[in-house]
Amino acid sequence: MAVTAQATRVTREDMRPRHRDSLDYDQLKEMYWGEFTPDSIRLPDSKRSDRMYDSLKSKTRRRRVPRLLYKLLFVSPQLDTTVNGQVIDEARELSCYEDMTIGEIKIRREKVFSSEDSWIERLGNKTHVMTRERILRRDLLFKPGDKFNAQLVVRNKQLLLSRKYISDVNVEVERDTIDTTRVNLILRTRDSWTVSMDANLHSEGRTMVGISDANILGTGNRFNLETNFNRKNFDFGGNMAEYEMPNVLGSFFSSRLAGGRSFHNTRLEMEVKKEFLKPSDYELGLSYSDNKSRSYLLEEDSIVLVKERNLDVWGGNSYLLPSIRSSFYLTWRYNYRRVGRRPDNVTPTHHPFFHDHDALLFGLGLYREKFYTSSMIYGFGNNEYLATGYKAEMTGGYSWGEFSDDIYLGTSLQSGTFCRMGYIMGDFTLGSYIDKDTGMWKHSAIDVNLRWFSHLFMVRRSHIRQFLGINYTQGWNRNTGNDESIRFTRYNGLQMLKEKILGTNRLAINTETIIFTPYQPLGFRVAIFAFCDMGLLGYSPNIFKNNYYSTLGMGVRIKNERMVFSTIQLQLGIAFGKGGWADCDYFKLTNAARLEQYRYRPTRPEIVGFK
Repeated sequence: MAVTAQATRVTREDMRPRHRDSLDYDQLKEMYWGEFTPDSIRLPDSKRSDRMYDSLKSKTRRRRVPRLLYKLLFVSPQLDTTVNGQVIDEARELSCYEDMTIGEIKIRREKVFSSEDSWIERLGNKTHVMTRERILRRDLLFKPGDKFNAQLVVRNKQLLLSRKYISDVNVEVERDTIDTTRVNLILRTRDSWTVSMDANLHSEGRTMVGISDANILGTGNRFNLETNFNRKNFDFGGNMAEYEMPNVLGSFFSSRLAGGRSFHNTRLEMEVKKEFLKPSDYELGLSYSDNKSRSYLLEEDSIVLVKERNLDVWGGNSYLLPSIRSSFYLTWRYNYRRVGRRPDNVTPTHHPFFHDHDALLFGLGLYREKFYTSSMIYGFGNNEYLATGYKAEMTGGYSWGEFSDDIYLGTSLQSGTFCRMGYIMGDFTLGSYIDKDTGMWKHSAIDVNLRWFSHLFMVRRSHIRQFLGINYTQGWNRNTGNDESIRFTRYNGLQMLKEKILGTNRLAINTETIIFTPYQPLGFRVAIFAFCDMGLLGYSPNIFKNNYYSTLGMGVRIKNERMVFSTIQLQLGIAFGKGGWADCDYFKLTNAARLEQYRYRPTRPEIVGFK
C-alpha cells in the first residue's frame, strides 16, 4: 500500500513484470527491502514452510479430490514488503518531487486474486467486474498540470483505501525523461471481492438474510438487500434496501437512499453530503429520515416503539494558513427533530432524549494533520497509518425545545504525536446546555481519552508492543430517563464483562501486551496477547466511591497468508468486582482482533453537534 518513489538502485526496466517473473524469492526480497532487515518471522521457518507447501502441492496434484481440497484451503503467499516496525514518512520520501508539475497519470488495475492457482480464484476473477478506470480517476485529488504535493498524494491513498471496492493502492512517481520539471504518476490498485451475504438470527424467531454488492458493474456504487421472516411460522417480515454512491459524477459528493420494513421497524433515509478532503476545502450536506423502531430503555429495562422525523442541514469552509501550517475552519448545522411516538411518561425532566427541538449550531477551530506508515500495530504486517497533529474547536448555538429553550456551549481538543516512549494520542471534550430563563447549566459532560502504545521492541526473537488506554467521563446536572446515564462501551469499557451497569461517572483503564512470536508452524504466524481492564462506574461524583469491576485474561491470534480465512482469535478471561465474581464471557472465538479503541480518529473538522 505504500507510496513508492523510484529508487536509484532499481531501474525502471528492472521493475517491469516480464523481469520480475524471472526473479526468485531472494532476489525479490533484495529488490523490495534492500538494506532493510526483513520481517524476522519470515526467515528460516518460512523457508521450511515454503518447501513443505511445495511438497504438499505436488503430492496432491496427482488426484482430483486432494487437489481440490488443497486449492480450497490454501492460497499463494504474498511478499511482505513492509519494514518491520519502522515508522516511515511517505510524504518526506516524496518531498524531492515537491512543486514539480504533474504530467501523465496512468492507472493500472489488478484483479482480486493475484494468483489463479485454484478454481475458486479463477472463477472469482472471471465473475468479478473490475472497477472502471474512470471511477478510479474521478477519485483523484490532483490532475495533470497541477503541482505535485506529497501530503495530498498520501491523503488520496487513504481516500481510495476507504472505498470498499479497493483493497490495495500504490502510487509510483517517475521523473519525465524529456522534461525534468515534470513527473509522471502510476496509480496501481487491486480490487476487493465486493459481493457478500449476511444473516441474523433472533431467539424469538425473527430471521434476516441479506446480500450486498459494493461495486455494482464496476461503478463503485453499493446496493444492499435484506429479507426478514419468522423461521418458526415463516411469516414475512418485510424487506430493507439501501443504495449508496460514494462519489457522484466526480463531485466528491456522496449520496445514500435506504428504506423498507423489518417486522415492527420501518425506515426511510436520504442523505447527500461532501466532507473536508483537503486543507483548504468545504463541506456541505443534507439528510432526512423518517423511522419507526423499537428502542430498549436500559434504565427501565423495557422496550418501547419510537417514531421520529429528523432533518439535518450543515456546511463549512476550511482555509490553510501556511504561516502556522494549520487550517482554520468554520462550520454550521441546523437540526429539526420531531418524535411522533414515544413513551407515555415523557416530562420536561424525564426522557429528554425524546423531546422535540430545533437547533442551530456554529463551530470554529484550527487543525493540522500528517500521516506516517508503520506495521505490527493492529495487524501482523500490513501497512498501517499513524497520524500526528491536533484539532482545537469551540462550538456554540441555540436550541428551541419542546419544554424550554437552551443555549449550548462546547469545546474540544485532540492531539496525536510521537515521543521517546512510543506513540500517544488524546482528546478532551466539554459541553453543556444553559437554560435561557434560569441561567442554570444542565446536561453537562466532560470526556477525556488517552491512548498510548510503545515502539516495537525485541526480546530474543519475539517482537513486543504494549498498549494502554484511559478514559474518564463525568456528567452532572443530568435528568432522568433514556441516555441520561452512561455505561461501559465497546471502546471505553471492560471486554468480557456482561453485567449492565449505569452511572454518570466512569473511569476505564485498558492494557494489552502483544507478543509477535518468531514461530511459524505450518506457515501460521502466531501472536500471544494478555489484557487487564479496570473500571469504576456509578452516580457518585467521587469516582473512587463507585462500583469497581475488572477483567483479565489472555489469548492467541493466528494468521496464515495462504489460508482463505486468515485470522483466528481465541480469547479466555474472567471478570470480578467488589462483590466477587461478575458475569462475563469466559471464552470467545472470533476472526477480528481487539484494539479498535486505539485506532486513530481523523483530526479533520467534523459536523458540529451536541455533546
